[in-house]
Amino acid sequence: MSKRDVFINCPFSKDYEPYFHAIVFVVIRSGFKPRCALESDDSGDNRFGKICQIIADCDLGVHDISKTELDSRTSLPRFNMPLELGLFLAAKRFGDRDQKRKKCIIFESRQYDYQKFMSDIAGQDIHFHRKSLKTLIEKLGSWLRRETGDEVVPGGSAIHAEYRSFKKDLPKLCKAAKLKQREMIFSELCRFIENWIVSSPTS
Repeated sequence: MSKRDVFINCPFSKDYEPYFHAIVFVVIRSGFKPRCALESDDSGDNRFGKICQIIADCDLGVHDISKTELDSRTSLPRFNMPLELGLFLAAKRFGDRDQKRKKCIIFESRQYDYQKFMSDIAGQDIHFHRKSLKTLIEKLGSWLRRETGDEVVPGGSAIHAEYRSFKKDLPKLCKAAKLKQREMIFSELCRFIENWIVSSPTS
């Protein structure tokens, strides 16, 4: 179990992609390692087992449970995010001494929305981003800065400005790697962010 590994539990849909990229950027910029179900694609692995192992490995977790609307194709909700949040909280509650060290931040888009579909977590501290990238970045950056205790890590507003610069440069980074942006996999995103942070004069 690593104090620097952060489990990211969020939608992987196209419309959520800017938020996912922002979360990964903030995690890396704050000196942590992002982990999620996209980090490997082995058909021989059981997906649920893989997620459980990643959760077990991570001291910290970022959970965005805001995307629970009905799927336009199936007319059913997607509850992977609440399920993975439950696994994380269960590991903290029932796990060994190391697992009990777990800490997490939970995001929703609007206040009290979560009480309509998951009222049992009403006692948790829920953060609301209101679908604002800037708000999400600032709140996550502040939380991670408290966890790392590293005064070198900038504030959320500064990280938001850096993220906007990175997104402008991302098409060029993909082109240099002979990739279309839609072809980029999780490990490549992480590598692009890491290299950009090292080479950027603003970071």
